[in-house]
Amino acid sequence: MENRIQGIHHITAIADNAKRNLHFYTEVLGVRFVKKTVNFDDPGTYHFYFGNETGTPGTILTFFPWEGIGRGATGTGMATEIGYSVPAGSLEFWKDRFAATNTVHGEIAERFGELYLPFEDPDGLKLNLIVPKNADDRTPWETAEVKAAQATKGFHSIVLNLRSINPTANILTEVLGYKFLEQEGNRHRFITDAVPNASIVDLIESPKEAAGKGGGGTNHHVAFRVADDNVLMEFREKVLKKGLNITPKINRDYFFSLYFREPGGVLFELATDNPGFTVDEPLAELGQHLKLPKQYEGMRGDIEKVLPQL
Repeated sequence: MENRIQGIHHITAIADNAKRNLHFYTEVLGVRFVKKTVNFDDPGTYHFYFGNETGTPGTILTFFPWEGIGRGATGTGMATEIGYSVPAGSLEFWKDRFAATNTVHGEIAERFGELYLPFEDPDGLKLNLIVPKNADDRTPWETAEVKAAQATKGFHSIVLNLRSINPTANILTEVLGYKFLEQEGNRHRFITDAVPNASIVDLIESPKEAAGKGGGGTNHHVAFRVADDNVLMEFREKVLKKGLNITPKINRDYFFSLYFREPGGVLFELATDNPGFTVDEPLAELGQHLKLPKQYEGMRGDIEKVLPQL
């Protein structure tokens, strides 16, 4: 794997209710519950990870379900839409499934020559199911109700809403190695050719829109994928040379991370492939056990008492 950004690693969003969040993503959307752990900075709050069988980077959607936080508001300075790749011919299945499960959804439409179906999770998080122009050969996670012919393959894209796209576009192209691809209206598409999937970032320029407000149904940050710790630190130097503040390397147990806020206000993370989600439980048992960061293991009893029942 080259010393380049390998597209999206994961996306982290905020939910209001843990049990409802878990049910929607596993039972309605049909993705795998990969990891049940807690927020590093708030161990009384879960941190959920959803993805494919192994939690491959590019498939991982994570949540901080802060009970009772209430809904946030999308706006500028945040990621506002998540795009999942789905197989050709599956959108009618999803439209029917969303209707049957009372999931808020729109009509099938086309953007950049790709069909898509917009929908929202129970907290109002905006998502799209997208049939990509190029075939997606990733193996999906299947459930009894969502088979491979319909199942999500992982991420297609992320949308960032910005007052002005130029400063953010500069970071995407000059630091992260993305290239401008095309434009529709005020939506500007950037892509990396380092990977075939989870490779698209759309920038929407909304100079008059209010800033977003964090809360349920909003995105917390977007993480970009790097191969390992060495590449991670190479990118740290690149970010510093742009005059931006960036954290030291942080061990997140399943990957190593750096965080920085790009000029448009969106929190970016750079995250490694190593060591992965099987570092603390077998592949067949992913998501079945509460896994705690080492510093909280001695508090397990107290933490389990305050975490919501699932």
